Amino acid sequence: MKKLLTLGLATMLWTAQANSANIDINDLISAAQDQAQSQFKMLSEDLSSMLSYKAITPAEPLGILGIDLGIDFSYTELANPEVLENATGGDITLKGMLVPKLHAFKGLPFGLDVGAVYAAIPTTEIKFWGAELRYAILSGGIALPAVAVRLAHTQLNGVPTLDFSSNSLDVSISKGFLMFTPYAGIGMVRSNSKANIDAGPIELKAEEIDQMKTFAGLNLNLGLMNLVYEFDMTGEAQTHSMKFGFRF
Repeated sequence: MKKLLTLGLATMLWTAQANSANIDINDLISAAQDQAQSQFKMLSEDLSSMLSYKAITPAEPLGILGIDLGIDFSYTELANPEVLENATGGDITLKGMLVPKLHAFKGLPFGLDVGAVYAAIPTTEIKFWGAELRYAILSGGIALPAVAVRLAHTQLNGVPTLDFSSNSLDVSISKGFLMFTPYAGIGMVRSNSKANIDAGPIELKAEEIDQMKTFAGLNLNLGLMNLVYEFDMTGEAQTHSMKFGFRF
């Protein structure tokens, strides 16, 4: 297990170094020209899949004393990688993007949890933050699963030519067995994407993207360490995530 985790972490860090890209909508317009609007929409869809909120945690509430802290790596297999290549001036040649993030969750009374995430993709200007409020309809127990509803928001920073944000609503279910807690969920993501560029020969209209979201994962709690794997399908893009941290 230790060797697999070390190998996985090393691979993720190597991939992050290869993700050298700075998104510039002017580059997209120059490369796409007559197809600029359609490519801007496809870029917005991929960014929604990549940057929308991924909690990577079970549905069961933490409780008033509970805390969940971790670092995670999410790799999104882009549905339209050639569009991102156009938007970065040809700097991207990969089929996906790896996003390293810091996560923090805190349990509150009455089955509520709050969470926050911050990400800065190495060798790029891409940064974003997110926040969530989660309510456990069922807290779970020996016989019953936990069921929770989550509202979340993310906001892109660091890309001067693009204003992008997403809001999501999902329902998740989980059930613990010894140290293992599998979970799954479904929801919707609405993203707003607007080009922030000077007026030119091509004017891009803002895009409002609605995508279905499904996800499933497995939480492994080893006492001093908590590990989570999650698979997410938002729109047409798949995301694989691993989180390493503490949950108690």
